[in-house]
Amino acid sequence: MLSFLKHLNTSASGMAVQSERLRLVSENIANADTPGYRRKLATFEQSFDRRTSAKTVELDQVLLDQSPLREVYDPTHPLADDTGNVTFSNVNMVTEIADAREAQRSFEANLQMFDQSRRMYGAVLDLLRR
Repeated sequence: MLSFLKHLNTSASGMAVQSERLRLVSENIANADTPGYRRKLATFEQSFDRRTSAKTVELDQVLLDQSPLREVYDPTHPLADDTGNVTFSNVNMVTEIADAREAQRSFEANLQMFDQSRRMYGAVLDLLRR
């Protein structure tokens, strides 16, 4: 029973962090045209669940991408500075789409592991009932 919970807990933690990662990617995409917005990045850390003795993963930090913001010369823009430059976000849509796809695939892999563990445990219970 404990081994079953261990596998489920590990898979569930993977799904939770990938959901959080998808949320951050969604925020980045939503704010891609927001002047001065910095892209958010998630870092993860391995943890240990003493109750089930399972290795899990947790969200460690949400960091702001320190790459330079995109500057565009547009003196007619209402947010232009004295030199006529407007500072836009450092969000790259291609990178965000790739990150979203990677997070989705990782979520699906954890979901498959969760489902496989659940089915195997169900099969063991069926054998024990006979």
